[in-house]
Amino acid sequence: MSEKAQEQAKPRLIMVDDSRVMRSAASKMLGARFDVVVAENGLEGWKQIRHDQQIQVVFSDLSMPELDGYGLLEKIRTCDDPGIAGMPVIIVTGAENDEEAREKALNMGATDFITKPFNSTDLLARATAHANYQRERKALAEQSTIDPLTGLGNQLYFNGRLKQELAFAARHGHSVSLVRADVDLFNKLFIKVGKEAADAVLKDVAKNIASLIRKEDTAARIGLSQFAVLLPTADSAGAAIFANRLCRLVRESSIDYKGNRLAATLSIGVLCPESHPGATPRSVIAEANVVLKAAVDAGGNMVITEAELSEQQSLPSAPQRPSVEGPRSAPINVEKALALLAEGKEESVRPHLSALKARLMPLLKLMQEKS
Repeated sequence: MSEKAQEQAKPRLIMVDDSRVMRSAASKMLGARFDVVVAENGLEGWKQIRHDQQIQVVFSDLSMPELDGYGLLEKIRTCDDPGIAGMPVIIVTGAENDEEAREKALNMGATDFITKPFNSTDLLARATAHANYQRERKALAEQSTIDPLTGLGNQLYFNGRLKQELAFAARHGHSVSLVRADVDLFNKLFIKVGKEAADAVLKDVAKNIASLIRKEDTAARIGLSQFAVLLPTADSAGAAIFANRLCRLVRESSIDYKGNRLAATLSIGVLCPESHPGATPRSVIAEANVVLKAAVDAGGNMVITEAELSEQQSLPSAPQRPSVEGPRSAPINVEKALALLAEGKEESVRPHLSALKARLMPLLKLMQEKS
């Protein structure tokens, strides 16, 4: 094979950094295994990424002239080309980049981080792992709709199944429920333990979801730490039972990753949309996200149903019912209600009694059946 052919066979990556020293060091460390192209600022890097379809991985500094790392990351993630929008972007951080800067980058879609000064072993490991992932992701995208990390469906697959089930429910008058789940404080976990360990947590959550669903159900990973489960023919009560089981299973589960015990909790929103021809996957997911946000805002590690949220929003803010939580505050979970009662704060719990009763009703019914 000629030298030119060998160069073409190497995976191509780009190092975007305003430091000539850093660009040169990366080229030397990676040159034997990768075809390394460089850019001295985000604007130049974006032009190369936009016009070079062979680039598979991006390494980018945060502080740069013309266009900084945040701006480059935003352009990549909002690109109309899905191949570019899904490209791995590893942020190169220095001593001046604190945890807040990393979390901002992660919220904007950063794939991973590497800290200056980096060594050849760490840099090569990051480049190899993400180049392999990108190759596998593209291959899977061409032949299936499976999320390569978890083995669940991806968002494209989920949207298609949701459209089908909404149409079926509208035609036949059947119920259908959507369960939206998000791993609590995932960004902080990612920053604390790193991408590989955080991915292991996501895989464990996916395994727990897969263990609970029926054959007719659809489960998918639809965001970085976000999951969705579609439950055909399940009404709101049945979906709430499923969601509470999932919440408990994940809470009680933990994994051993390189000698460290990692655990997670979920915020879950449950929606049972009305069956009508006007419902679309986008509108239904948007409604479910509102319910999910209520669970997140309430502190996480809990399940909120659409009915509970609607009841909370419809409660009057009467002055004769003062409360620490407030009648229009986010719903509280059972554990918090018990803690407030133990402190003698009954008035703080009263506005939430109906929602708490709705959540406990499946358990009460089961207890009655067993007695």
